Order: sequence, then C-alpha cells, then structure tokens
Amino acid sequence: MIPFAIALLGFTFLVWYVVESLYIDPKSKIPGPKSYALTGWRLAYDDWQATRTRTIHRLHQQYGPVVRIGPNEVHFNSLAALRKIYGAGSGFERTSFYRMFEVYGRQNLFTFYTTAQHGERKKLLANAYSKSAVLHGAAAQDLAEDVHHYMELLSKLGGEENDVFKTLHYFSLDGITNFLYGPQLGGTSATSGDTAHRALLDDVFASSRRKLTWFAVHLPKLTKWLYTRSGLLEALVQPLLPMQKPSTYTAVRAHALQAMKNTRSALDSGRLHTEELSGTIIGKLFTHQTAAVKSGPRAGLDDLDIASECADHLLAGIDTTADTLMFLFWAISLPENKHIQEKLAVEVQKANGDLDKHENLTPAATGKLPYLDAVIKETLRLYAPLPASEPRCFPYGETVIDGYTIPAGTIVSMSPYSLHRNEDAFPDPLKFDPERWTGVRDDTAAKWFWAFSSGGRMCIGLHLAMAKMTTLVSAVYRQYSTTIAPGFENTSPAVTSRFELFIDETQPQIAQHKCMLKFERNNIIDD
Repeated sequence: MIPFAIALLGFTFLVWYVVESLYIDPKSKIPGPKSYALTGWRLAYDDWQATRTRTIHRLHQQYGPVVRIGPNEVHFNSLAALRKIYGAGSGFERTSFYRMFEVYGRQNLFTFYTTAQHGERKKLLANAYSKSAVLHGAAAQDLAEDVHHYMELLSKLGGEENDVFKTLHYFSLDGITNFLYGPQLGGTSATSGDTAHRALLDDVFASSRRKLTWFAVHLPKLTKWLYTRSGLLEALVQPLLPMQKPSTYTAVRAHALQAMKNTRSALDSGRLHTEELSGTIIGKLFTHQTAAVKSGPRAGLDDLDIASECADHLLAGIDTTADTLMFLFWAISLPENKHIQEKLAVEVQKANGDLDKHENLTPAATGKLPYLDAVIKETLRLYAPLPASEPRCFPYGETVIDGYTIPAGTIVSMSPYSLHRNEDAFPDPLKFDPERWTGVRDDTAAKWFWAFSSGGRMCIGLHLAMAKMTTLVSAVYRQYSTTIAPGFENTSPAVTSRFELFIDETQPQIAQHKCMLKFERNNIIDD
C-alpha cells in the first residue's frame, strides 16, 4: 500500500509539473519545443554535443525572435530585446553562471553580479583601457614590440608552414601579459621562443577543455569535488576527470598569481614604487590599494583581489584576440577571397601614417584605415570570439520583453551568433564580405553588430583588442601574402569557446585548434 501511495504521489507530482510548465507558467505562452520547456537537461545535451548556440539559432529560425529554451530560460533575437536587456540602466543583472570565472576564489570585473559592484571596479581600470591610453601611451610602445616579435617569428619560419592557431596565441599571450604586468614582473616572451612561456598555453591547446567547462556549468559541485581530491582518492577519481590535470588555464593562473607575488615583493622591499608601475593594470590596482590603506583599513581590495582581477583580464585576453586574428588570416587566405587580401594589402602598403621604430604602422595610424576596419568587423561578425549567449536576469519583478511577460528571476539571454546572422541586416550571412561595412549604407548592420556586448557590461578591452588586431594585420600584409597550406584545403579551423566548438560552416572538414597557412614575402607597393 505504501509503495503504491508513493508511486501515486510521484505520478501526481510529475503530471502537475508537466501541466504547470506547459500550460500555467507565464512562460508557457512563449514559443519553443516542449522538451526544452520541461527540462534544462535538453539544452545541456546540446551543450555536450557542442551545438548549443547553433541549435538555438535554428530554433529562432523556426519559432521567431523569442524562444523558450529551458524551464526558466528564454532566448531573444531582436533589437528591442537587446536594448531592453543589455542597455545602460536596464536593471538586468548577471546570473550565477559567471561565478565559474572567479579566480582564486575571488570575484572580479567579469563575475560581479550587480551593476554597482561592476561599476566600482570598472572605475579603477577604465582609464587604462581608454582609446587614448591604448593608442598613445606605454601600451602602444609595448604593442609595437609585440608586433615586431611576431614579424621576427615569420621571418625565422621562412617558407615553412605556420600553424597560426599556435603562433597567434603566443602573440596574444605576450600582448596581454605585458599590458597587465609590464615586461619585468609578469610579461611573457612566447612569440620570441621562450619555451617556458609557450608551455603556459599547453592546457589551453588541449581538445578536452570544453568537456571540463560543461561539467563546471552543469555539475559544479561534483566538478569541484573531483578536482580537489588528494592522495589515494585523487588517484581513484583520475579516470573520471573530464579533463586530465593540468586543467585549462592552470599554468596561466599560476603565472598570474606569481606575477602578483613578484610585484608585492618588489614593492615591499623598496625595489619598486607604484609610480613605476603606472603604465600597467597591476600598478593601478596596487596604487589604489595603497591610497585606501593610507585613508583607512584595507577594505575591498587585498592582494588576492588584485591577483584575481589581473588573472581574469589575462584569461579573457588570450583566446579572444588570437582566435579572431586566426579566422581573419584564414578567411582572406581562401582562394575565393584573394581579392579581399589584395585590396587590404594595397591599403596597408600605401598607408600614410606614423611608423614605429621597427617601420610598422603605429596603432593610431592603423585605426584610420577604413578597409582594414571593415575586414576586422566582418571577421568579428562571422567569427565572434565569444559567440554564445550572455545570460541575465531581472530580479525586481516581472517585466515585458518583445510582448511576452517575463517573471522575476527568469534567465534571459541573447547571442552575437544569432544577431550577426540576421538576414535583413546581413544578406547572405555566411559569406565573408567586408564590403558590408564600406561605402554609403544605412546603420542597420551597425545596430545588429554585438561582438563586444553593450551597455555598462560592454567589453572593457575593446580598444586594446582592436589596436592589437589592426597593428598586427597591417604589419603582416605590408610584407606578406598568405595562402592555405597544402593539405588544409576545404578545412575550417575549429576553436573552443566555453563548451562549444565554433567553425566556418561552409567548409566540409574541420581541424580543432589548428590552422595551417603559408606566408610568402610580397613586394611593397610604392606610392
């Protein structure tokens, strides 16, 4: 009798759950597949298959700009929703999803839940990331050296094939570490051949890293337990690890922590003063900490907070820049895009602008080249480095988005991937076409462009990222032409972003974390 009663109670609960989810919940009026509305594990399966973002895009094509993708999650794809959710002062906050990006157990600019917390931290850093600081300050000089080292690498390779997935990661690592720490206390020299610094990226290159992210998102407590075992238990659980140790960014996080310790030691010993670090992010944070100590208790920003903040910027600055540059080099190396590369080469070779001491165009000069800007924008549109959903929630009560009532606490999100494939804004959206961004046109494309997010949470490193890309691309194509290496034809490079693989969908084959190109010297065009 008791088992029957338990079974009946369970069945009743199941029926009620299904009825409530599909017919009573205010979100039941939102279109979408019933399987997604009933359980979050349906979307988790797409995550495991590395197809979440493409699947959601197909659902938008089927159901329209508003789709229910989970019991408590709704995805949007309209300009009205973009302004409502991500606009300045919208009231929407980040969700617990972002806690997985904490470093050393401390929150940082990327993980703060409220806009108030985010805003306070951003005030300390915004000036260092401003356009003027990046284009004309110490950052511009450091970038000139980073670009020079990459050009030296190309020269050393000679006619050898170049795996630009790896070499551009070296360039990206050096650029962000020197910007954050300066060359003496944490800057790297991977591009120049430092094997220890190159080894920092070994776990980043691992193909299993996306599985670890899946576990961290969907089974966070289990994942934390598995990776914190020691002794005999560590050996027993090793076969169960989604990614064998060292896990993704282990070496990079250790490097970032040591850089903070090196800086603290130099400051305490008097070998270094905060004024000498004024051109670095870590210097600005330590300067703020010192000022706070003089005026009262050291509250809110201790050494580990500084380490976490810098490490977060380091982690965010590696893959994003490297992957975008890789797709740009690859896309304009395709035979069908030869005309794009030639037009770009003519512009950068004939450009009139300031040169650095290595005879490369300065970041300020490259920022004024319209076709180079168009090529980069088109790369960011089609191959956005963070193309997946950016979840938010409205904690203060129900709200209305695109005509649908959204209860408080509902996770809402949008993705650059879907926004950038809107056929009204971008005809033939899978075609790489920089001409979308040139000539006389309305601002429709600009309104749908969302590679750096928007509002108060817009990417703080936008100007630094653009400067890195414009300066390196101009330097390379002033001296070289690129083609697809033999054996890599009809193959798209595939990059990992969170728990997904992103590719060029027009190619029949993919190669994960690999992109083979040939670089050949060309003739500089005289004015």
